[in-house]
Amino acid sequence: MKGSLILLLHAHLPFVRHPEHEYSIQENWLFEAIIETYVPLLAMLERLVNDGISPKLTFSISPPLTEMLNDELLRARVRRHLGNLISLSEAEVTRTARSSLGPVAALYNKHFKTVLNLYTGRYKCDLVSGFRQLQDEGHVEIAATAATHAFLPAFEKYPHIIREQVDIGIKSYTKNFGRPPSGFWLPECGYFGGLDFILKEAGIRYFFLESHGILLGNPRPPHGIFKPVKSPAGLMAYGRDIKSARLVWDASEGYPGDPFYRDFYRDIGFDLPAAYIDQFLHTGDLKLFTGMKYYRITGATDSKLPYERAAAMGRAIEHAGHFLESSEAQAAQISGFGFSPVMLSAFDAELFGHWWFEGIDWLDLMVRKLFNSRSIGMVTPSECSATYSESDSIDLHPSSWGEGGYNAQWIGEKCHHLYRHLHKMSERMELLKQKGRSASGRRAFSTMQRTIKQAKREMLLAESSDWPFLVEKDRSAEYAASRVNSHIANFNRLFSMAEGVESDPAWLAELEARNNIFPWLDDI
Repeated sequence: MKGSLILLLHAHLPFVRHPEHEYSIQENWLFEAIIETYVPLLAMLERLVNDGISPKLTFSISPPLTEMLNDELLRARVRRHLGNLISLSEAEVTRTARSSLGPVAALYNKHFKTVLNLYTGRYKCDLVSGFRQLQDEGHVEIAATAATHAFLPAFEKYPHIIREQVDIGIKSYTKNFGRPPSGFWLPECGYFGGLDFILKEAGIRYFFLESHGILLGNPRPPHGIFKPVKSPAGLMAYGRDIKSARLVWDASEGYPGDPFYRDFYRDIGFDLPAAYIDQFLHTGDLKLFTGMKYYRITGATDSKLPYERAAAMGRAIEHAGHFLESSEAQAAQISGFGFSPVMLSAFDAELFGHWWFEGIDWLDLMVRKLFNSRSIGMVTPSECSATYSESDSIDLHPSSWGEGGYNAQWIGEKCHHLYRHLHKMSERMELLKQKGRSASGRRAFSTMQRTIKQAKREMLLAESSDWPFLVEKDRSAEYAASRVNSHIANFNRLFSMAEGVESDPAWLAELEARNNIFPWLDDI
């Protein structure tokens, strides 16, 4: 019996857009992901297709990310940033010419130029269309996800919030990919009982869970996570395989920690004087990641050895072979129980290329090896769902893929207080809709429409799971807290304007121009 592997890459970033600043360090999150992950990933997938290999990868691409990828201001800033990096890397090629770091500097210079040529030439700055074309040709499958990646279990008592997150997420998907989605990625794999019924109402046919969401189900699934199950609503649910995930993701045992791979944290943005970097990046002497990292992981030491590309690629070849052997062995073992297993390996897309520099090369090698395997093959969830239409039905268990497996990473000690504001906003939003419908006069109605639409945007942006996660993990916590608090404050002021307490057309216009996610949002 031949086993099946679903390899899912979840592509998501929070909506960050600051036209009020010439440079914003948080916009770098998008630039890094485009330069190090999304463009190289698209190019790799196209190479596979050109070589006669249909990769059959599964993606979820979040609405905030698609909005940013489509935004003309951010596209211009990506081009500007790439041009600055090319200038910096050319200076570094000269500076390091007589040292052991010279070949690495030349590697980055070539990489930045290649990405710029692909981004502006092959893809015309439109990466979403690149992924859409691969799906239209049947080489990948793309699942939808929630509008602003809200952690849905936090709103279990407010189903209208969840429906709105799901419906807007699906509408975004349909606008960007030209078809309704079949599958849905639950943000952070956050599930609670009854959520599948909301997904079914929206036309979804399958979704994904962390492993214990299925393993602790009732009754216990006879095939564990190695065969999709049917949820109470009749949707197919796939459980993440921890073993294969650990090979890639685990910080201490996974492939990316190999001493020959590039060290992520040792960046010239911190090694070299800020004034020198600022000559090229024009960031105001800020210390920041440039993407130029000259050293390999080496080990648990501050004394790092220079990065050697050939040695790193040798390890990538070995690790691709090891993943295939491990997957084949696991499939063979499970097949002994009388059924063909399905293994779901799900990761953040930015692991590949960004966090793990060699990750996209590993993906390329691994997919090629899997293509020639006789015991396991890559499949999409839709293909699997058709094969396993008679799956077991179980009540799924509440779960997430966060630390601890449940909700603490998003509703923890540092952030639980935010939710009373988020819940209150949703209640007041209903009042705004009623008020909007009763507005009289063309001008008053138009202003009310704009006010309510922007209030809805601010509410959606405040609901993003990224902000409580960053606060709880103490990563960019000050920025994350300021973002969620500013969206709450903006909403409250817009509510006051709708109530007639104040009027500030200039501020409303500025807010519409800055926080412009989902320009197509329905009117009242």
